[in-house]
Amino acid sequence: MLLVMMFAANAQKGTGIPRPKLVVGIVVDQMRWDFLYRYYDRYDANGGFKRLLSQGFSCENTFIPYTPSITACGHASIYTGSVPAVNGIVGNSWFDRNLESAVYCVEDKSVKTVGSETVAAGAMSPRNLLPTTITDELRLSNNFQSKVIGIAIKDRGAILPAGHSANGAYWFDGKTGNWITSTYYHQDLPQWVKDINAKRPADKYLAAGWNTLYPIETYQLSTADEKAYESKPFGAAAKGFPYSLKEMIGKNYGAISSTPFGNSMTLDMAKAALVAENLGKNKVTDFLAVSLSSPDYIGHSFGPNSIETEDGYLRLDKDLGAFLNFLDQQVGKGQYLLFLTADHGVAHVPGFLNENKIPGGLYDDSGWMKRVNAEFKSKYGRDNFIQSTYNYQITLNRRLIDSLGINITEVEDYVIASLLKEESVARAFRINDLATVTLNETIKYRMTNGYFPSRCGDIQVLLKPGYIDGGKTGTTHGLWNPYDSHIPLLFFGWNIKPGKTNRETYMYDIAPTVAALLRIQMPSGCLGKPVTEVTQ
Repeated sequence: MLLVMMFAANAQKGTGIPRPKLVVGIVVDQMRWDFLYRYYDRYDANGGFKRLLSQGFSCENTFIPYTPSITACGHASIYTGSVPAVNGIVGNSWFDRNLESAVYCVEDKSVKTVGSETVAAGAMSPRNLLPTTITDELRLSNNFQSKVIGIAIKDRGAILPAGHSANGAYWFDGKTGNWITSTYYHQDLPQWVKDINAKRPADKYLAAGWNTLYPIETYQLSTADEKAYESKPFGAAAKGFPYSLKEMIGKNYGAISSTPFGNSMTLDMAKAALVAENLGKNKVTDFLAVSLSSPDYIGHSFGPNSIETEDGYLRLDKDLGAFLNFLDQQVGKGQYLLFLTADHGVAHVPGFLNENKIPGGLYDDSGWMKRVNAEFKSKYGRDNFIQSTYNYQITLNRRLIDSLGINITEVEDYVIASLLKEESVARAFRINDLATVTLNETIKYRMTNGYFPSRCGDIQVLLKPGYIDGGKTGTTHGLWNPYDSHIPLLFFGWNIKPGKTNRETYMYDIAPTVAALLRIQMPSGCLGKPVTEVTQ
C-alpha cells in the first residue's frame, strides 16, 4: 500500500514515468547515409552532424524496407512504423482503381487553403493515410494533452508526420511566399504564423543570392560547377555560382526550395513554432516534426556529386548546429529526444556515371507509354490501354480492355514483352505473380511491402542499377538499390547514450523505438521493432 501511495504521489508530480519534455523528428529529404561521412572533414566542429554523431546513437545500416523509395512513402513509413502495403501511401501520387483517377498523396477536396489565395496549395490533409502515426499515439496516450506541430516546405512533408490529430501542420506556398495550412487544422492562421508571413521570410534569403560558403576551389569532393547534365532551376541564364535570386522576389518564391536557404527558412519556422506554441513547456511531452525539403530539390536538379549538393550539406550542418543550440536554450540539454533520418536517398545523374565509365542510363516511362499506346491503337483502334506508369508500375485500362472483348492476358504479355526490350529494364512481370516470380528475396520483400492493391498497378518494372526514370538532366530516386534506400538514422538527447550499431535496421523501426522510449502504444499499423541498442 505504501509503495502504491508513493507511486501515485510521484505520478502527480510528473515523476512516475520519466519522459522528455519534447520529441523532435527531423527528416532530411533525399539524404543518403554516406553524406554523414562524405563531407565529414568539412563539417563544422560545432555543427549539427558531428554533434549528433559524437553525442548521439547512430544506426549505420538503416534501410528502407519497401519500394518505391519516394518522399510521401518515406514520411508516412517513418511516422507509422509501417510500409505502403499497410499505410496506403504508395507514392507521391498514384492511380486509384476505385476512383479511376490519379490521386495526390495528401489531396483533400473537402478542405480549403488557409493563409493564401492559392486554392490548390492548401486543399490538403492526412486523410489518405490509413493508420495512426507515432504523433497520434502520443496525443492518444494522454487524452490529447500533448501538442504536435508539423513543418516543411512540402505539404506532404508537414502533413504526414504530424498525423491525423495534430494541433497544426504548415507548409510553404511557392506562389505567394507564405506559410499556409488548411481548414483541416484551422479556420484561420495562428497569429504567430501571420506575423512570420508579414516579415516575408523568403525575401531576405532570395535578396542575398546563393554563393558557395567557402572558396569554390575548395569543393574537391564535387564535379565542376557547370555540367550539361545538371538542370537549371533558376533559369537558363543561371550558369553556376554565384546565383542571383533577387529577381525571384514576388515572382517565383518556389525558387528558394532549390537553395540551402529553404532549410534555413524551415528551421526559422520551427523555432517560431516552438516558442509560440510553448512546445516543451507543458506537463506532458510535445512533438515537433520537421522535414527539410531543400536537399531533395537541390539533388534532383544538380545531382549528388555537384557543388550545389556539397554546399547545401555544409550549410545544413551549420543550420542544424544552431538549431540544437536553440533547443538547448529553450527546452534544456538532455530534456528533448531528437531523431534525424531521411525519407530516401538519391541516384547519381546518369550523365555523370557515363562520364566516369560507370553503367547507368534513362528509362523514359512517358515516352514508352505513348509509343505502346500508339501500337495498341494501330492494332485495336483505341490508344489509352495504359492509364499510368506511376511508381515503376504499369496500370492498364481494364474497363476499356474488357469493353473491347480483349483478353487481358494478351495485353499484359504484350506490355511485358515491350518493357523487356528497353535497355533500362532488368525485369518486368505481373504484380499478382510476385509471390512466385524468380526474384532475389530482398527485392521481392521490398516490392511486396510497397503493394496496396487499389492504389497500385498491374505490371511491375525493375530497372537495372544506375538507371533512373527521368530526362537527360538531373536525377531522381525510387528504387530498392542502396543509393536510394540506405539512409541515416541518429537518436540524440534524452536518455540516449553515445554509440553506434552496424546491425541492419529499418525505417519502420523508428516509430516503435520512440514509442518504447516514451512508453506509449506504437502506431496502429506498426510492423517495425524497437532498436534495442537505443532503448536499453
